[in-house]
Amino acid sequence: MTRKYYIPIIVGSTRRDRQSIKVARFVLKKLQERPGVETELLDLLEYNFPIMEERLHRRDDPPPGLKEFGEKIGRADSFIIVSPEYNNGYPGVLKNALDYLLPEYERKPVGIVTVSAGGFGGINCLAQLRLVAIGMGAVPIPENLSISRVHESFNDDGTPNDPAYEKRGAAFLDELLWFTDAVADKKAKDKSAS
Repeated sequence: MTRKYYIPIIVGSTRRDRQSIKVARFVLKKLQERPGVETELLDLLEYNFPIMEERLHRRDDPPPGLKEFGEKIGRADSFIIVSPEYNNGYPGVLKNALDYLLPEYERKPVGIVTVSAGGFGGINCLAQLRLVAIGMGAVPIPENLSISRVHESFNDDGTPNDPAYEKRGAAFLDELLWFTDAVADKKAKDKSAS
């Protein structure tokens, strides 16, 4: 039996002329090519959440789109975050969106993709997002996809200018799917044992 997984991609920037959207399009395309995977972009620019006052599960008056966002993360088997590095960290809009949820992340593998305008590919952002993911109860996978010089590395449609990104992207998604399978196996065993 072939499993079917839902793996959404959170686009973690709303900045004008954002470059991370190009990489998110690349990851989306590559994930859509995987059999048994349903995916989509959860673009924070489209959601436009206000500053978080209280988590979703404690609200009876959620802002527009928050309930839908929470349901998508809640039903996800794993998820991906695509984020640029701003000032050695990640965008505040991403932290704000992530903080609205908590039980929805529990024991879910998360793949982290970081981009930077310079030559380090967002490694400081990556390190911080791994800590945040652990704090949320998610499981950050060891593999990552970090993109340096994003302005020149990817075209607007998500096509990489360096074929090495195809190989790196495939390795990243292979590992994410391995962890997604492992967690699904454990959940299935726990369910059959109860």
